[in-house]
Amino acid sequence: MLLSVITVSWENNPGLQKTWQSLSYLEKIQDLAFEWIVVDGGSQDGTVEFLESCEGKYNLRYISERDAGVYDAMNKGVEMASGQYVLFLNSGDCFHSEIATFIQQLAVQSTQEKEIYIGDAVLDFGNGVKKMRSAKPGWYIYHSLPASHQSIFYPRAGLVNYPYELQYKISADYALTARMFKCGYNFKHLNGVVSEFAMGGMSTVNNKQLCIDVKNAQLNIMKLPKVMVFLSYWLRVINTSRAKKLYNHSQSAVT
Repeated sequence: MLLSVITVSWENNPGLQKTWQSLSYLEKIQDLAFEWIVVDGGSQDGTVEFLESCEGKYNLRYISERDAGVYDAMNKGVEMASGQYVLFLNSGDCFHSEIATFIQQLAVQSTQEKEIYIGDAVLDFGNGVKKMRSAKPGWYIYHSLPASHQSIFYPRAGLVNYPYELQYKISADYALTARMFKCGYNFKHLNGVVSEFAMGGMSTVNNKQLCIDVKNAQLNIMKLPKVMVFLSYWLRVINTSRAKKLYNHSQSAVT
């Protein structure tokens, strides 16, 4: 099993079905063994009934129960996963039509045990506004994630050793990735667009908490100098505020 796709969902049956539909891009890739793990937070919106109707397609396994938040659910998904690599594609997120380009390269290079593979993503701001987010060089981890979380392929063994830390309410993904980097994992950018996802998630809405969480991870995990953390913090405040403003503008245009 090369890949485990983990989807966390809660009261978002339409989004979950959208994610499920995009798995057809993986199905078309020759000789690819993958599974779909769904961790639902106990939804009452027809999610369980939909998952039952899938009848295990895409090697589906799922649970539906209360959890302690999205990162707790992600940790549950890792415990269920059996793939060599894990990608988190939450309800509403989709694989891009070019995903085969990336996966074919991943299959060739998957002998590297301490590599985190990253790709590009498309951000959907709504109202027809989309933006490519290209992966950054690995050193970008000193400031932020070098790629969108939905375009990072983690070795499952690394996630088992370094689970998401729940004290980081918005940026446990950054904290986890930073810890893996400090413990010897490297980033490798492969060509291809991995995913497409809509803005408006918790990191967009709660951008101030995002900035605080990353700052704490930079101090406590990355052990960066305070001056560097200060500069990174204010650069992040500016960038996330700009993204939030663009998202809010696109939403007001829709209404």
